[in-house]
Amino acid sequence: MKAVRIHADGGPEVLRYEDVPDPSPGPGEVLIRLRAASLNHLDVWVRKGLPSVPKPRILGADGAGVVEGLGEGVDAFSVGDRVVINPGVEHDGRISVVGEHFDGTHAELIALPTSTVYPLDDGISFEDAAAFPLVFETAYRMLVTRAGLREGEWVLVWGIGGGVATAALAIAKALGARVIVTSRSDEKLARAAELGAHAAVTTDDAGDRVKEITGGRGVDVVVEHVGAATWATSLAVAAQGARVCVCGATSGPNPPAALHRIWWKQLSVLGSTMGTPADFEGAYELVRTGRARPVVDEVLPLEEIRAAHERLEAGEQLGKIVLRIPE
Repeated sequence: MKAVRIHADGGPEVLRYEDVPDPSPGPGEVLIRLRAASLNHLDVWVRKGLPSVPKPRILGADGAGVVEGLGEGVDAFSVGDRVVINPGVEHDGRISVVGEHFDGTHAELIALPTSTVYPLDDGISFEDAAAFPLVFETAYRMLVTRAGLREGEWVLVWGIGGGVATAALAIAKALGARVIVTSRSDEKLARAAELGAHAAVTTDDAGDRVKEITGGRGVDVVVEHVGAATWATSLAVAAQGARVCVCGATSGPNPPAALHRIWWKQLSVLGSTMGTPADFEGAYELVRTGRARPVVDEVLPLEEIRAAHERLEAGEQLGKIVLRIPE
């Protein structure tokens, strides 16, 4: 089969579109012929060696396709079934991620345990199905499982261009919350307004504008994935008793703590990463019923993987970069 592998850590130049032996499904596994995959920042980090993984390694966490074969003991699926992958594989109370801890979806075929494979409704395209799993599961766990988001609450989502941010917007809107998003791009702010953001503000003005929009009260939930560059503002605009939910720190993991805001406001700072099968199923239900839709930035053929990585690293996208895989 054709696949994208890395044989060393580095820039987009280490991505190789090459021939790889076909996988075979083991007991309890499903062999999937992938029709679409997508790109996550996780793929960039793994490619760079953050963390460095055993090589060669096929990248890619998200994917959707058609059942090609069945391992021993599998009777929940039939050859030809349309399926989508949950990228989190749960075992011994821990979550392993497809494409980080073992070979991923940037390939024509993949064999995975049945527990990570779900039927795909005919009304959802392979491209949309590949666009939602990791980021929607992550955002759902942040907003629903960890932060307990309630209808009518205010949510601040930093950096609306990324996949987790657009997923958080979609999920929060579906649950009846009011969402404020930020960006330094006027184009992205305009697009966020089209997607249903209550307000879209420039990143540099977020502190003043959030307070103004919420009548001086602040937000109930902050979706924090930027870290050092936004942390002080996240605490400043959080309302009394708010929840600051953290799933990453792309600008640095060691911000000024501003601990006084946490006790004065009785804030809850919640860590969150990936999700459980229940989180995936909750997110998938929102997508399946049309209450929340993934945002696809661009669809590229798998062999243009280097261009896809370059676009993601440059921060040019709004939503998910999807990879079309030939039949």
